[in-house]
Parts: sequence; structure tokens; C-alpha cells
Amino acid sequence: ALILTSLIAILLTINLLGLLPYTFTPTTQLSINIALAFPLWLATLLTGLRNKPSASLAHLLPEGTPTPLIPALILIETTSLLIRPLALGVRLTANLTAGHLLIQLISTASIALMPILPAVSILTIAILLLLTILEVAVAIIQAYVFVLLLSLYLQENI
Repeated sequence: ALILTSLIAILLTINLLGLLPYTFTPTTQLSINIALAFPLWLATLLTGLRNKPSASLAHLLPEGTPTPLIPALILIETTSLLIRPLALGVRLTANLTAGHLLIQLISTASIALMPILPAVSILTIAILLLLTILEVAVAIIQAYVFVLLLSLYLQENI
């Protein structure tokens, strides 16, 4: 619990500090997110294999599977298991990058519209403020989802 609590605090701090102007958000980089997700996912997997190997391996084959489908299902479930750290990293990267890009594009548009159409520019700035509030919520939710999925992976293995 201490590791997961520390992780959510770190992710939350990094995500929220990245919303400040002229700052870099490390969690918008896929390499950093995968470097964070992979060891944590591997720890949950190895913990499950060490403590309850048969229960961990039982997740690879759902109960009641017809005999001809067993090899295909094991392959599909193994692929699903191995893709999890990539999915964790990509989810965090994509959601934060999309918000940052949208804020950048709308702020650039409002600056470009200021001399031409001031009323439209003011409306765009209002939209930008609402989007910034939404982006704060996204930063909080993404930190929570990252840790929630890790805890679910851990719970599945132990």
C-alpha cells in the first residue's frame, strides 16, 4: 500500500506541475511511462508466480474452455498479459499529451485571433480556461487510473 500511495502522489505531482506554463511533463513521454510501468507490472507478475504459481497460471486459461480452443486461448491470454505494461504507459502518455496539445492549439488560436476578431478571441480564451480545468481533472484521474490498474493486476496475482 505504501508503494502504491507513493506512486499516486508522485504521478499526481508530476501531472499537475506539468500544467504550469513553461514546464515539462515527464509523463507525456512514452519511454518514461513504460520505464515506470514495466518494473511495477513485472513485480506484480513475479509476486503472483512466487506466492501462488498455479493460481497465476490459471488466469491464462478460462474455466470450461473447449479442448480445441485451449492453445489459441493460452496464446491470446499470454499476449494480453504481456501487453499490460505497454497499455499502462500508452494510456497515460496519450491522455496527457492530447490535453497539452489541445491547450497549445487553442492558446495559439486565441493569440492569432486577438488582432483580427477580439470577441472570438475572448470566447476562445474562455474555452481555454474550461479546458484547463478539464485538464486538471484528467491529470488527477490518470494518476488514479495508473495506480488502480496496477493494484488490480496485483490483486489478480495474489
